Amino acid sequence: MKRSKLRIKTAIGNIETLVNDPGSERRGLAFIAHPHPLHGGTLDNKVVQTLAQTCHDEGYVAVRPNFRGVGGSDGEYDGGLGETYDMLAVIAFVRAQYAAPLPLILAGFSFGAYVQHRVAQHLAHAKLILIGPAVNMYDFDAVPAHTHVIHGEHDELVPLAAAQAWAQASGAQLSVIHDTGHFFHGKLAELKAAALAACHS
Repeated sequence: MKRSKLRIKTAIGNIETLVNDPGSERRGLAFIAHPHPLHGGTLDNKVVQTLAQTCHDEGYVAVRPNFRGVGGSDGEYDGGLGETYDMLAVIAFVRAQYAAPLPLILAGFSFGAYVQHRVAQHLAHAKLILIGPAVNMYDFDAVPAHTHVIHGEHDELVPLAAAQAWAQASGAQLSVIHDTGHFFHGKLAELKAAALAACHS
């Protein structure tokens, strides 16, 4: 396994990015976006780490950038717009490192789900996995049919009813993790199982 910390050039400077590459048997690229930068979200968030580990175990190159203004990334929070362009730049850079085209998984948690649903509008991808998407805080557009939503039953920030209504209206598949809130405390194993199911469906 190769683990690298990179600073990838974007329009606003450099974006700190952690890459975990499973090696020659890799089957795709997975890009994971973290929760809100102004509320402590980083690439080290435990939900983001769980998603990255799950994808890596399945043979995907797991890529976790810090959004602008977080950790070693330049720039300032931009409400999702600039973060979308930064993620697109990171994806373009990483894809260019591999000779053969590899399928993409886009995954994001909370605010990161909002960013990734925007990224998904700009490029072809195999899966879009949205964890606790903040559909009550941001204007989410339509998403592709292969979108999977994973949500906590007792989410205190994004009520399950709001996520259910949005998923149903969007045609997205919804998995509910019972007896947990927005941050999936004590339920990371169940989150991993749901993410695995989303990858394989």
